Amino acid sequence: MRVRIKYCGITNVEDALAAIDLGVDALGFVFHPPSPRYVEPERVRAIIAELPPLVCKVGLFVNHEPHAVREIVAMTGIDLVQYHGDETPAACAAAPRAWIKAVRVRAETDLVACAREYTGAAALLVDSWDAQVYGGSGRTFDWSLLPDAFARPLILAGGLTPANVADAIRRVRPYAVDVSGGIEASKGRKDREKMHRFVTEVRQVERET
Repeated sequence: MRVRIKYCGITNVEDALAAIDLGVDALGFVFHPPSPRYVEPERVRAIIAELPPLVCKVGLFVNHEPHAVREIVAMTGIDLVQYHGDETPAACAAAPRAWIKAVRVRAETDLVACAREYTGAAALLVDSWDAQVYGGSGRTFDWSLLPDAFARPLILAGGLTPANVADAIRRVRPYAVDVSGGIEASKGRKDREKMHRFVTEVRQVERET
């Protein structure tokens, strides 16, 4: 079982290149200004210009107007759009690139219904519910709330760390895992040891299956 890895909340080229050296599949850049991991589009463009090819660059948007998404994608060179707010299916469909939709999971969440609603999504990303923030809370959620079998690619986020990612993969069997705070030294700055340990844990689970 090949589990893809996305390191989100990238704010500088050093962390981006370190992630790539570890074999990480995707890098996430946060375009939501209230986030402590927010990066201005001009800065993201400069970071992406320093990256080698064949690495997926993901832009995280929260309730942006469609024209703003298009402008930022065109400016930066983002490959994949991640909608992490309250966007409607119609707003998501206006994306200039393939897109994924984040779903903040709580007891009443019907993920199957979400998949039907956001039928154009390349994948669904499941994250922890928080009434105050749209992501990055650093908390896990009850993974048993997720369907045992799910026809769409599922990206697991929400409080993942080197200490729990292996268990998360064994239990959820996601297409990919997404981590930000769990590999940081401080908000917006990655910790090299944690970055390495996270990848090591994911690859160990792959070898078990």
